[in-house]
Amino acid sequence: MIEWPKGEAEPTKYWLSTLPVETKIQDLVRLGKQRWIIERDYEELKQELGLGHFEGRGWRGFHHHATLCIAAYGSWSPSGAVFPPPPAADQLELSLPEAPPDFRPRGAAGPQHAAQSVVDRHVAHDDRANPAAPA
Repeated sequence: MIEWPKGEAEPTKYWLSTLPVETKIQDLVRLGKQRWIIERDYEELKQELGLGHFEGRGWRGFHHHATLCIAAYGSWSPSGAVFPPPPAADQLELSLPEAPPDFRPRGAAGPQHAAQSVVDRHVAHDDRANPAAPA
């Protein structure tokens, strides 16, 4: 998708999509422009709700801070005056492709649906058992 505003000598923005060919142009444009909604929300989270004020050092503390900021963001304006929701008619109806029949999610049990009885172990060599072994 290319954006070429009137009065410009050449296109100003480009998007590459992997959506199905049947996707309506209106849906494609809406998805391409949706980035700015996310950018605005992130900016408001940082400026208005303190997401950018975290000064800790650990992941756990940052995760707690971010969780509280996002919870505050969700309840900040229940009337929708500050963050109006998109109209219901603009909701996309995209479907996910079907997974192949032999697909197995990462970490799922094997085809026998049970844990493996054999563990693949690589025992490290213990040089302390032989004092004559080179260091």
